[in-house]
Amino acid sequence: MNSSNLQDIMKLYRTLIISWNNRDAKEMAAQFLKDGEMIGFDGSQIIGQKEIHSHLAPIFNDHPTPPFTCKVKAIKLLDENSALLRAIAGMIPHGEKALNPALNAHQTLIAVKTDNTWKIQLFQNTPAQFHGRPDLVEQMTEELHHSPSIL
Repeated sequence: MNSSNLQDIMKLYRTLIISWNNRDAKEMAAQFLKDGEMIGFDGSQIIGQKEIHSHLAPIFNDHPTPPFTCKVKAIKLLDENSALLRAIAGMIPHGEKALNPALNAHQTLIAVKTDNTWKIQLFQNTPAQFHGRPDLVEQMTEELHHSPSIL
């Protein structure tokens, strides 16, 4: 993969996560294509940049959303204008000092390059509960705890 594309995709993901951590619905929604999609931790599916903003604004206004700690696991260029990014994420709830393993997630981002700019077509944040396999929950939490964040 061309290093410029890799850097641009990392920057896109980083901006998305920083926007979440800053509770900035406008900036977060701006990272998506006009018809981009977001699938949230609870399974909600939001389609369209305006709808993503409308969905996130009251969440950020009414709830103390914890910030993400993330580690990018892979970026794969699908063709010259599309890429797949996979990451793991955890959260430290407000007032806490450690990651809450119940909030661990796998994150998947599909980026599309249009007019020489990378934007998000799809971002999915899936709970990483590993039902019946607590060792995998602990392993992911440790990896997040000991890995430098991308931010």
